[in-house]
Order: sequence, then C-alpha cells, then structure tokens
Amino acid sequence: MFDVSFTEMLVILIVALIVIGPERLPRVARTMGHLLGRARRYVDSVKNDIRYEIELEELRRLKNSVQETTHSIEQTVRKEFDQIENAVDINAAEKITKPALIEIEQTGASTEKTIAVQSQALPSQQTSESNKSNTVF
Repeated sequence: MFDVSFTEMLVILIVALIVIGPERLPRVARTMGHLLGRARRYVDSVKNDIRYEIELEELRRLKNSVQETTHSIEQTVRKEFDQIENAVDINAAEKITKPALIEIEQTGASTEKTIAVQSQALPSQQTSESNKSNTVF
C-alpha cells in the first residue's frame, strides 16, 4: 500500500517515540492499527462493491444479448413454421382437391359421352318423327 522501507519505518518510530513518549506509544500504536484496519476494510468493501457492479453490468449486457438472440431465433423459427404450415396447407388442399378434380373430370367425360349418345340418337328420332308427321298428312 505505502512504499515505506524498513529504514523509513525505523525513523518514523523513533520520531513517534520522541514526540509521543514511551508511556502513550503502545496505546497510539493500537489506535493507529485499528484505524489502518478500518481503512483497509473500507477500501476492500469499496473494491468489492465496484467489482460487484461491474459483474452485474456484464450480466445485464449478457442477458440483453441472449434475449436479442432468442428473439431473432424465435422470429426465424416462426417464419419457417409459417412457411411449413402454408406448404402443408397447400399439400392438404391438393390432396382434397385432386380427388374432387378427378371426379369432376370423370363426371364431365361421362356427361360428354351421354350428350354424344343423345345427340346421335336425336337425328334418328327427328327423322322418324318427321316420317310420322309426313304420313299423317
């Protein structure tokens, strides 16, 4: 903490012994020790508080980063899920409509055959009806 060598410390003790006196020196040394201990504990407490705040800020940044990443992943997954859902809906619609289209085509083909048969039968019926009408007059 302080850059004090042994010789400097010895000089300080000698000056303190002369100024304070040998009777009060132990009590002053104890008081100085207590004050120095309090100062160290206070400095350590401040350091720990600062370290705690820095770690807390780092955790907040990490939390925000994770939330942003989670949000972007969630949006991507939702988009992909919607695309898959649309594809499934289209496939389901195709599965439903294909048989209906086939049935409509078959019905249309049979209707065309029926119309073709009836159209062939109509001229022969018209001829026989015209022959009947000719004989009546």
